[in-house]
Amino acid sequence: MASYLIPATLLVLVLLGGLYLGRRRPRQPGGRLHFNPAALPAATWQIGQFLVAWDPAGGGRLTLCHQARPDRVLWATLPGRSFLAAGQGRETVTEARGLFFFRDRVRELATEQTLAPLTVGGDSLTLAGVLTGRGKAGQTKVRYRFTLTAVAPAQLRFEVTVDNLRYNRLYLTCASEPAERIFGFGEQFTFFNLKGRRVPLFVSEQGIGRGAQPVTFLVNLVARAGGAWHTTYAGVPHYITSQLRSLFLETYEYAAFDLRRPDRIQVELWAARAAGRILYGETPADLIREYTACAGRMRPLPDWVHEGAILGLQGGTTCVRERLAQIQAHGAPVAALWLQDWVGPRTTPLGQQLWWNWELDRERYPEWDSWVAELAAQGIRVLTYLNPFVTDVAGKPTHRRNLFREAEAQGLLVRDAVGRPCLLQNSTFCAGLLDLTNPAAWAWIKQLIHDELLATGVSGWMADYGEALPYEARLFSGEPAARFHNRYPEAWAQLNREAIEETGRGAELVFFTRAGYRQSPGLTTLQWLGDQLVTWDRHDGIKSAVTGLLSGGLSGFSLNHSDCGGFTALRAGPLRYRRSRELLWRWLELGALSAVLRTHEGSRPADNAQVYSDEESLQQLARCARLYRAWAFYRKQLVQEAAETGLPVARHLFIHYPDDPRVYGLSYQEFLLGSELLVAPVLDPGRRRVTVYLPAGEWDHLWTGQRYGTSERGTQVTVAAPLGQPGIFYRAGSAVGAELVANLQTEGLLPAPA
Repeated sequence: MASYLIPATLLVLVLLGGLYLGRRRPRQPGGRLHFNPAALPAATWQIGQFLVAWDPAGGGRLTLCHQARPDRVLWATLPGRSFLAAGQGRETVTEARGLFFFRDRVRELATEQTLAPLTVGGDSLTLAGVLTGRGKAGQTKVRYRFTLTAVAPAQLRFEVTVDNLRYNRLYLTCASEPAERIFGFGEQFTFFNLKGRRVPLFVSEQGIGRGAQPVTFLVNLVARAGGAWHTTYAGVPHYITSQLRSLFLETYEYAAFDLRRPDRIQVELWAARAAGRILYGETPADLIREYTACAGRMRPLPDWVHEGAILGLQGGTTCVRERLAQIQAHGAPVAALWLQDWVGPRTTPLGQQLWWNWELDRERYPEWDSWVAELAAQGIRVLTYLNPFVTDVAGKPTHRRNLFREAEAQGLLVRDAVGRPCLLQNSTFCAGLLDLTNPAAWAWIKQLIHDELLATGVSGWMADYGEALPYEARLFSGEPAARFHNRYPEAWAQLNREAIEETGRGAELVFFTRAGYRQSPGLTTLQWLGDQLVTWDRHDGIKSAVTGLLSGGLSGFSLNHSDCGGFTALRAGPLRYRRSRELLWRWLELGALSAVLRTHEGSRPADNAQVYSDEESLQQLARCARLYRAWAFYRKQLVQEAAETGLPVARHLFIHYPDDPRVYGLSYQEFLLGSELLVAPVLDPGRRRVTVYLPAGEWDHLWTGQRYGTSERGTQVTVAAPLGQPGIFYRAGSAVGAELVANLQTEGLLPAPA
């Protein structure tokens, strides 16, 4: 993410209304369904506990239901329309700083679908036939098989194959209701309801701005690094709808879910084979349980995490000691210090970055071992930083080893088409990426983790990046990088997980990742939402962090959090993005109501308001850390529930109120913690009141004790939300609410009863 001066002429273009133009989005392939009515009369088959029905009326239609609710359709085709199509495509993929840009040329499409008689055997049903179309050489034909198999009482697996592997584009179309809302797809930062949009799923850097202007336009002009509304570190091919329909893909290739037409969902996959599952559940919570039973669930956090704030500090031993003393003097409970600059800092146009050479900078942190032990005696853990890149540190005078040169010499790095190590650009320096398909690279970096991190007494680290594997890279395994790309962040999490488990004390260690895919929840120990701008906006600021938190929770990222205050600050030409004190304070409140409260100094610490900048900020940190500690008793219950069911700690209201259509339109405005607490964070500057939609039931306002709401219907209320008191409600009569009130009184955040 480079930071450069923007020429005045380009700024004029912005002022004249010039916007970054994305390419035209592709159309939806589709054709007719053809069959012999005499050979395919109406019928219903039971596959496990699922019912598959064929109705030849209206041009022919398939529907899937569950025997527990035969009146509710889980998946259906459009009458008379093909539900499968195939094509031959050739993509052009370019990359800039972890962002990927796709252009696809589909040369032949086979969209007319012929359906032969169905075959049933055991718990499987197979549909077969021919897809036809016209290409340059005339009519094209490709045979297909579509198999449905019951693999669990509430899971129906589907698999699509074609007999000609040159047809490397598959399109699977199902019906949707015009009023149906569609949620999920991993961490989606701009919109919670994705109906009406095309959602590409390819793990990526999220970009700077993501549609917020003028920053996105200007960053794109300079570095193609602005991103778009759909770019995400942790996209997942999985959705849940307001009609309680749910589907996910098991494959790893580039996929796109086209939701633009009101009557259908079309899944596009760049492969000759597709596989996935259709899920049944009576509630959104049931569907999350079923999905995470396949994808994996996040294990409970260590108890020490719940004791207070994880402070992101840097600057060396003396500086960190002084700032910690300031913070402790104000009564802030501290669980850990996160010292990302343990390897030493480097200054780039982006701001303060790190030397990606994974060894302790002992000049910056002398007497590290004794200091870590001293902190441990106070009940404070130490966390550090790691990523799967290595950089040449010939220009760093204090290095002992040059890990880039070691990895290069041993052939441990991802290579380009001619066999040279891929050097990936990051601001003004380049880095080599470890090839995690190479067992030697796997063992090498894991040994570094043991020797350079775990052996020094740390209790965890940020396991950063994981989304930047080049599309056309050469891997040791021979697997196409295009397919392994979405698998790479899972492998990165798996490697870190193995490292901590091998110590024999893995349950007390934690690493946190930002990149992820379908199986990441079962591999990582904690997720974080990556790099947001230090702004209030919904594209890439604090609001986007809430949307990402809630959308990701539907796809298994149950333990998630954001950098308090945001990360990306900018100072280049006309761009001035600096963290204000008020934004930091409100983000601390959001962090206090998340699975983890962790502060971050940001990319340009000197330009940003910090928790230690002044007396009022220190007081706000202390208040939020005590609020975080006050509900630890309930958070531990939710963390355990997440491990057992996959349900997230922070929940969109849809999870518990799927029959209330008013919650469908909520994105970042409010959320639930478990089922007992409702939070309305303040996400706009200058606001001292929040308007909250309370679903049916009676709710008590935490700070005043005033009761709102009725059991008959939802209620919208406006309450005071001064700094330090975001909107928080609990269910009337809730034991959780009563204990939270008592704890806040003990913490000095609420007056004790007279």
